Amino acid sequence: MFQFISGSAMVVIILVVFFLMSAIKILNEYERGVIFRLGRALDWAKGPGLIILIPIVDKMLKVNLQLVTYEVPSQDVITRDNVTVKVNAVVYFRVVDPLKAVIQVRDYYTATQLLAQTTLRSVCGQMELDDLLAEREKVNAQLAQILDGQTEPWGIKVTLVEVRSIDLPLEMQRAIAKQAEAERERRAKVINAEGEFQASQKMADAAAVLATEPMSLQLRYLQTLREIAAEKNSTTLFPIPIDLITPFIKIAKKLEIMEEKKG
Repeated sequence: MFQFISGSAMVVIILVVFFLMSAIKILNEYERGVIFRLGRALDWAKGPGLIILIPIVDKMLKVNLQLVTYEVPSQDVITRDNVTVKVNAVVYFRVVDPLKAVIQVRDYYTATQLLAQTTLRSVCGQMELDDLLAEREKVNAQLAQILDGQTEPWGIKVTLVEVRSIDLPLEMQRAIAKQAEAERERRAKVINAEGEFQASQKMADAAAVLATEPMSLQLRYLQTLREIAAEKNSTTLFPIPIDLITPFIKIAKKLEIMEEKKG
């Protein structure tokens, strides 16, 4: 009799332990539990903390609310101007509605990954190469907006999308390098031409001022001679002003006219 009671007590103890193990669950701060009671989901997710389930009747699925980082593998993309490039990106997303994440989609993690790959190819394929390289922030914002809109019914929030790298073919890299070099040469020529134009304007203004004051021209002439004399030159050229020669030229012309008349 004692052995029978002891055996019955052991069975009861085992059943109680099994009941407690299957009925009591502990969820961490970043976890939520979606409970199905006889196959029907409850209207809210439970947690965090201590959760008590009805054995056999209740079934719980854990959902992690932590931010997930997914690196999109390199995708072969043909841009709108028919250039083949390899693009990869990083997507940051998290579950905001555990009930939708369990009920609306079978595997929200895989679904979000595949959607990120197809969206990356689609968005980059609609842009030209120059825009894709220069407006990366715009591409990131557009990708995040599209992904967030399509994953919202699944209870997923896409917080950020970053295009990591854009790999170009070797021929295209050379073409872009030549284009950049030609652009730098063009800017240098434009800057040089602008400098020449400004210098000519200043010289024209200076000539206009000197023309109004003949003495200023003489002073400038003497200043130039002083600068020439300061240099250690073996030969020095002294320019003669036209005003000094003009009277002699007039006299020479008068003499020629008189000789012609005599002749």
